[in-house]
Amino acid sequence: MSSDLSFVEFVIEQIENAGIITYKKMFGEYALYCNAKVFALICDNQLFIKPTEAGRSFIKEVVEAPPYPSAKLYFLIEAKIEDRDWISELVRVTAEELPEPKPKKKKKNK
Repeated sequence: MSSDLSFVEFVIEQIENAGIITYKKMFGEYALYCNAKVFALICDNQLFIKPTEAGRSFIKEVVEAPPYPSAKLYFLIEAKIEDRDWISELVRVTAEELPEPKPKKKKKNK
């Protein structure tokens, strides 16, 4: 089952104060970006945050699950998704710990 755009938009509204938040549709699901860093996936209308030590410390009682079969474990965010301050802070601390994205290689003209 793919995720609904309305759910993605709801999540984006919840975390709009965490930085420059964007999303990209990928294979029927969505990747979320904070200041150009991929920090989460939305799969089957569920929010999965990339695991970081800062995120683990912030959440305290972490629920981990794979966003899709054979994927690494991510932090599954369920009940607290409606707490704007909490989810925005989680996104901020997670994005701060993630590495900067690698520069894209320029395509060579033939």
